[in-house]
Amino acid sequence: MTENQKIKNLVKRMVEHMEEKHGQNITVLDLQGISSMCDYFVISSATSERQVKAIAEGIRDGLEEEAIFPTHVEGLREARWILLDYGDIIVHLFVQEDRDHYGLETIWKDAPVVNIDTL
Repeated sequence: MTENQKIKNLVKRMVEHMEEKHGQNITVLDLQGISSMCDYFVISSATSERQVKAIAEGIRDGLEEEAIFPTHVEGLREARWILLDYGDIIVHLFVQEDRDHYGLETIWKDAPVVNIDTL
């Protein structure tokens, strides 16, 4: 399995963990060739800070079972915008109004949206 396929499989598992915790408007942006920061943004929103935190914990717990740990976490206390940095993949979890306000998909409009079903 190539490194790129491993990364795509990890993105898919992240999305599955988001779906398990009822993440909404899940979007994957492909930043390869656009940014040296990472290869993918995985973005989801929720209706409350409590749900945002539950999604973050679901991802972290699920991946820790596979010995995969984020290199950096931000926003866990406020839980309005949580960032989980997994190196090649950065997860952004928002309360919907903050997602609308910050507009990552607009800022990164040159990044193709990945069809999650084809990962």
